[in-house]
Amino acid sequence: MDEPMKQFQQGLIEVELEAENLLLARHEMVEIDRVRNGNREALTALRKRARTTKTSVPLPFESIMRDIDSRPLVKEVCATCGDHDSREKTLLMFPGTDVFASIPFHAAHTILEKDQARLDFDSKKLQSYVKEKSFLISEKGALADKIGPGVLRSLVTLSDKPK
Repeated sequence: MDEPMKQFQQGLIEVELEAENLLLARHEMVEIDRVRNGNREALTALRKRARTTKTSVPLPFESIMRDIDSRPLVKEVCATCGDHDSREKTLLMFPGTDVFASIPFHAAHTILEKDQARLDFDSKKLQSYVKEKSFLISEKGALADKIGPGVLRSLVTLSDKPK
């Protein structure tokens, strides 16, 4: 084979590998979103069971000041448990298994909240990866007929800043 044909073939191989990595990352994003939705539903069910919402439980300082005469000065209030008995047993199915365990209510929602935070981080990391791979594939010209490099570059350089 002559040199230009070898370069063309090598370019196609690189684009195909990048596209395969992009598709795997998108598939993983879908799986993470599915798990995140399940966690969110479980946390909502636990909050309903405890009859709390994210904002319905007063801050520890407010509850201390209200009950200053009859209670100790330091009082820890969990935003999910509220006044619910945190030692009450709750069934929790561990991720990736078919095993149910009876654990305290407070431990169950703490595990779910930590898992939700980890999944949120992984999801954002994968979104950045997908943006980067899409940009690389576009730069090589594989997406030139679908999305222009200028438009894709502007999408990739967007950043989410909390207000």
